[in-house]
Amino acid sequence: MLLEIQDGTVSLGGIPVLSHCSFGIRGTEKIAVVGRNGAGKTTLLRLIAGELVPDRDDRNPGAGIRKSRSFTVGMLRQTAVTDPEKTVRDAVMEAVMAGKSPEFRYSEERYFYEQCYDRMFTGFGFRKEDKQKKMGEFSGGEQTKISLIRLLLAEPDILILDEPTNHLDLASVEWLEECVRSYPKAVVAVSHDRYFIDRTADVIWEVENGKTTRYSGNYTEYRAQKAALYEKQLKAYERQQDEIRRLNELIGKFRHKPNKAAFARSRKKILERMPDAVKPVRDAAVIRTEEIVPARTGSKWVFECEHLQFGYDRALAEISFRIRRGMKIGILGPNGSGKSTFLRTVTGRIPALGGNARTGVNVNPAYFDQMSASWDGQDTGRMVIDWYHDRFPQKTRKEVRDTRAGWLFGGEDMGKKIRDLSGGERARLILASILEEKPNFLVLDEPTNNMDIPAKETLESILRCYRGTILFVSHDRYFLSKVADALLIFEPGNQVLFYPFGYDHYMEKKRKAESGAAALRTAEEQRMIEELKAVPKGERPRLREMSTAEARKDWYFRLKRREWTDAVDMLDKALNYVDNALTAVDTPITPEIYLETGGVWDKILMNAETAVREAESRVTKAAVEWYELWLDTLPDTDTGETAEKEVMPRQENGEREREEPVRWEENGPEPDPDGKEERQDDGK
Repeated sequence: MLLEIQDGTVSLGGIPVLSHCSFGIRGTEKIAVVGRNGAGKTTLLRLIAGELVPDRDDRNPGAGIRKSRSFTVGMLRQTAVTDPEKTVRDAVMEAVMAGKSPEFRYSEERYFYEQCYDRMFTGFGFRKEDKQKKMGEFSGGEQTKISLIRLLLAEPDILILDEPTNHLDLASVEWLEECVRSYPKAVVAVSHDRYFIDRTADVIWEVENGKTTRYSGNYTEYRAQKAALYEKQLKAYERQQDEIRRLNELIGKFRHKPNKAAFARSRKKILERMPDAVKPVRDAAVIRTEEIVPARTGSKWVFECEHLQFGYDRALAEISFRIRRGMKIGILGPNGSGKSTFLRTVTGRIPALGGNARTGVNVNPAYFDQMSASWDGQDTGRMVIDWYHDRFPQKTRKEVRDTRAGWLFGGEDMGKKIRDLSGGERARLILASILEEKPNFLVLDEPTNNMDIPAKETLESILRCYRGTILFVSHDRYFLSKVADALLIFEPGNQVLFYPFGYDHYMEKKRKAESGAAALRTAEEQRMIEELKAVPKGERPRLREMSTAEARKDWYFRLKRREWTDAVDMLDKALNYVDNALTAVDTPITPEIYLETGGVWDKILMNAETAVREAESRVTKAAVEWYELWLDTLPDTDTGETAEKEVMPRQENGEREREEPVRWEENGPEPDPDGKEERQDDGK
């Protein structure tokens, strides 16, 4: 292990920030440190960088920091520019030359560094001429980019990044992601950009209540593991509480009986020796799983437009587009490209400058933007619960509290006045009231602005459970990847492209330029494709000649194949049941629990084995019957005629049915096995 912290405690101003925490860096791990503001993430980074040392603990000589070898550490600081008069080239090369021999200046390795320097400099959006500019001439965001370039070129053994995506545009963030993923050494980063963590991290360290917990995987996997860990800890806590209650009942029952007093004392000692189990703290985010069904279904096409021009004094773009019921479309594009203007035009808040637009029948759109969370003076003094109850008087106060709890409003929050709510809390309050009305078309403009991560994850789960149509704008890439199943991309040059898949798929195709171009379509092309799909097929399918025997044989083949596929599905389910049973059996249990359950573990395993045997037998039987049927259709080696032993039924006199030509529909209904199907009229 490159670096290890054991039982480390760090206090600032006499107040413990990290208490008996552990941390480790192994090899070239890409680590993300997550936690709420003020949890101690930056303190942990400073501890790794050597700027802080753990508090002395004489009672625990093993506590402290251990290093496997000497190594270099580079840390991105928010105020990284120390000499604003230096040019960019001098500042970067000074960092590169640090610790290098004089021969390095003219070596082949120096040439390699120059090439990397040029790629990174232009990759972060600079021009080559900017190398000669002084550091003080750049903005704060540009200075952060230059500091990143210096660190990446210096290649320290541990690269520490504190909020590296701040002040970076989307193109620069994507470039940084690729740099971090390909960095040959260890990286430790703190970031609130969940998509950045998801793309770069393979280990997550969570800082919570002064403690650190390690999770393997990226951010999405960390969230799943944390939820599973909470359920496990909660069950263990509840089991211990049940055991405590049981022991207390025994003690109270037998403590005053002379012949049972020793037993009661032994139970009391067990209770005293039992370690205290701390009740796990529920995650701040509320993950919803119940479906949210709109009050009215609405028409198939929620919104249609043809050559729609939108803007204010001039047209920002022209679009021909259709939104089908149930679609969740995210809108991407740089600032000023017309995304919000398009949403206002769709909802009728501003008139179109040209073209045609139509909202579907029984479609009631609900619109949300940042101005929606503002109140006039007469409402800001009201309490949250009163405002919400007056808006939905049919609900009881308990139902109001339950509904608000699903949007992260606790008991204290319900008594707050609206003017005391933060911007994110006001946005959640308005969104909750909108969804309570159950519209079938949501139009959202930056709904996650001013929200913290738990609020964003709560909103993501709610919108995933929503069964209506959503059209929304967001710059939060993780939010886009979790909610949107299609994209509208507003590009420079007044062009709007439609991508029929989610954000992750879009980014993957974008990285492959040769295949990405084929997947992007203009919105008008997508409209044409939808219209072609909507053209009804011909009522009369194509007919072809087939004898009664051939038709029946084909039907019999399909019947046997269906039996075989059903048997295979049954075997898959049985094998999954075995896996679950083995997992349950492998779970550590005490002998007392095993005896109390009455051998239920053996029954589970025995049932699983029986299910597999039955499924395997059914698969084998279906496969043999299908194979024998195929053998019967092979031509006879002597006569050249097809053998038809059991495939074709015989008449009472033993003769084969006379083969007569019939007409039947391809992929149509199965022919009557009794041979009584009617001939179709061939029009002659």
